[in-house]
Amino acid sequence: MRVHLTATAAAAVRRGHPWVYRDGIAGGGNAAHPGERRRGERAPRGGGAAAAAASGDVVELSAEGAPFLGRGLWDADSAIAVRVFQRAQAPALDERALAERLERAFALRDGWFDGRDTTAYRLCNGEGDRVPSLVIDRYDRVAVIRLDGGMLAPWLERLLPHLARALGARGVRSIGLRARVSAASGDAEGKKLAHLHGPPLPDRLFVRETGVAMEVDLARGQKTGAFLDQRDNRARVRALAGGRRRVLNLFSYAGGFSVAAALGGAGRVTSVDSAPAAHASAQRTFRENGVDPAAHDFVTADAFDFLEKARGRGDRYDLVICDPPSFAPSERAKPRALGAYRRLHTAVARVLDRGGVLCAASCSSHIAMEDFLATLDDATLERDDLRVRAIHGQPEDHPTLPAWWEGRYLKFVVLE
Repeated sequence: MRVHLTATAAAAVRRGHPWVYRDGIAGGGNAAHPGERRRGERAPRGGGAAAAAASGDVVELSAEGAPFLGRGLWDADSAIAVRVFQRAQAPALDERALAERLERAFALRDGWFDGRDTTAYRLCNGEGDRVPSLVIDRYDRVAVIRLDGGMLAPWLERLLPHLARALGARGVRSIGLRARVSAASGDAEGKKLAHLHGPPLPDRLFVRETGVAMEVDLARGQKTGAFLDQRDNRARVRALAGGRRRVLNLFSYAGGFSVAAALGGAGRVTSVDSAPAAHASAQRTFRENGVDPAAHDFVTADAFDFLEKARGRGDRYDLVICDPPSFAPSERAKPRALGAYRRLHTAVARVLDRGGVLCAASCSSHIAMEDFLATLDDATLERDDLRVRAIHGQPEDHPTLPAWWEGRYLKFVVLE
């Protein structure tokens, strides 16, 4: 099946961008800049014969003056019509080619975490490892797969023997799939963990992250179970926490930053999240690390409401970690998201003590670093005593591509 691209879409593919939006197909409308549509958003079909292709079908890409641009897999339902896998005239895009890409991703990580006492990390970062849409996270002896879009789902059964063999050689015994389910199923997160291979998957387990024990909720947790992209930043918070009397962790989820601060020497850590179950997980993690959760505070509340009340009480903190969920799931949501970040950071600055440290994070790919920094300027924070000490992103096991700016989504800014 051949898909003919507009000039704009073809130029993006040549640069190495791994997505072709449906509007970038000649005959399907004007080419959209990558990122203009929300992932998973349906768009009108187009592109002639390709409109009849099924998800997972191999398609060849061409453009005016370029009979062959590459090969990819078709997605019949996503606004991202094609994920690009090959740009060279390789023999074929088949299960062997995909298995070789996966083996390269796994081999790249061999030895990375030796001596670091870390048993949880990303084995395959989808587009960043040139296996678009396929994410595989390791939690000790368990690997959890997540698919972005439906085009690799038809390939999964054929790839499973390769995965089981390659992962088994690295000590992984069980493989699961974090799959989306309908709201009618009653699943609160809209996802379920399906067993694919090996011994039964535990609902929860403890892993180690730079020497720190961390509970992971495989059955009901976010993403594949945990936010592994913040691993290095949690270690940074641990280093920053020494001598801090009062630490505030907003949107604390399972308490990764909270336990890092406590182990780093913080006097008292307040964890704020809207989900009581997240606090229960955090408290188990505290105990597993030999820290008494009763010596710290776990508050079930909306972060904005908590900050307003904390300011009214005159509460002050000398280290604040603010890691909210994505405020900008699409490009259209960007103006509203920037306003939300400004309101949040203004409220945070009002409870940050003089001489304190603010760690502000964003996981929104549609928010560029400079835009995010603009929500942390003097006017927003209503103070002129803070400066940017460091800027960090996701760790080495979350690689990206030069042309794929969406992959550089994580921003972690330290102000002091």
